Amino acid sequence: MEWLSPGDNAWQMTAATLVGLMSVPGLVVLYGGIMQKRWSVNSMMMAFVAFAIVLIAWVGYGFKMGFGAPIHIFGADGGSFFGNFLGKPGPVLDSSSLLGQGTIPLLGDVGKLAFPQSTLIYFQFVFAAITPILMLGSVLGRINFKAWIPFVLLWSSLIYTVNAFMIWGGGYFAQQGALDFSGGYVIHLAAGMSGFVAAAVVGPRLQRDREVDAPNNLAMVAVGAGLLWLGWNGFNGGDPYLANPDASAAVLNTNLCTAVAFLVWVGLDYATGRKPSLIGSVNGMITGLVAITPGAGFVNGWGAIAIGVIASSIVYLALNYLSRVAPFRNVDDTLGVVYTHGFAGLSGGLLTGIFANSAMASAFGVSASGLISGGGFDLLKWQLLTAAWVIVYCAIGTYVVLRLVGLFVPLRMDEKDMEEGDLAVHGHEVYPSDVPSLGFPSGVPVAPTPPPTPAEGAA
Repeated sequence: MEWLSPGDNAWQMTAATLVGLMSVPGLVVLYGGIMQKRWSVNSMMMAFVAFAIVLIAWVGYGFKMGFGAPIHIFGADGGSFFGNFLGKPGPVLDSSSLLGQGTIPLLGDVGKLAFPQSTLIYFQFVFAAITPILMLGSVLGRINFKAWIPFVLLWSSLIYTVNAFMIWGGGYFAQQGALDFSGGYVIHLAAGMSGFVAAAVVGPRLQRDREVDAPNNLAMVAVGAGLLWLGWNGFNGGDPYLANPDASAAVLNTNLCTAVAFLVWVGLDYATGRKPSLIGSVNGMITGLVAITPGAGFVNGWGAIAIGVIASSIVYLALNYLSRVAPFRNVDDTLGVVYTHGFAGLSGGLLTGIFANSAMASAFGVSASGLISGGGFDLLKWQLLTAAWVIVYCAIGTYVVLRLVGLFVPLRMDEKDMEEGDLAVHGHEVYPSDVPSLGFPSGVPVAPTPPPTPAEGAA
């Protein structure tokens, strides 16, 4: 196997594992800690089940839809209409798929990789899996578990794969020169927009959940957030598909932008008279991680710092002030995914069009320059048009998929079950009582009924 580089293969599998850890257990733990006690198990279960569903669909047909040969319906060439929008579905379970050289057909020689196709399949799977799990943050605390399962399957199959092919797999926007290094658009903008639409369609949480939105375990939140931060080294460091200088630069840029965004968020809390909270700071951290993702390997260190400052400021203002006006105030986005992923992904993608550096892009094998590097407005134009596509397609597609699922399964949990939470849906809770009275509906110890007093004169 003259094409195999053991070093590149080892790094790619390591990077894939780091990204997988961001979902399981990263987001599982973060969601389990940030929600109220009675929603902790349900939140974790939905993340786990999404991870499993996407893997089965991915190897069954999804990978080829996103990274395979284009569909030819009205033409035999890759330039046909459908050939620019979607790959031909099919399984990747045979020996040639698992042992052969990794390739992305539409990218030609650039798409011939120095590791097996099975490595590429798994690496791209963990990206596909984390996207609906991120979206889940918008609808925690009320979406029906039975509806979540088919929704994840359909959304991943019909929406994620299209965006992945068009932007990463050599489709239309890739051909126009749009840049999305590691998923600012394909993953984060898509999750933010789709989550917002889902939250609007499913409806708000119970009023008491919205009024008393208290995490049940901040230590779990911190652990989950830490796994996200360091797991992002694989998220962005793995996308050059090589263990090369661009991967190293992407990892450093990722951490630099995140640190800056985190500190800017804390500074804005002080500047606006707020106390810097752990949850708020985690939002700043996530904003930095998401914002650098579209351009991690395309900008230099100064660009990474600028993106951290600008994106953190934009998302901070959006989350704290734009959320008070319509339509945002009318939609109960549980964890504010539309801000920390939607707005952050959009900001990062557009800022890539401004700060992309030709020397950094060439290390990735791309010829591109942002506005301040003398590249003019062309890259920024395509960054904007690509973002518009993702926003519109995800909004419409998510609405249609939800309505389709809703014909067969109620999207929203029963009000009675929402009052009880985990016990009603899964039969157990995150901090079960160790007293025999656990069987009572309220879970509150009840004093045993005393035996009746013997009647006077009874033997």
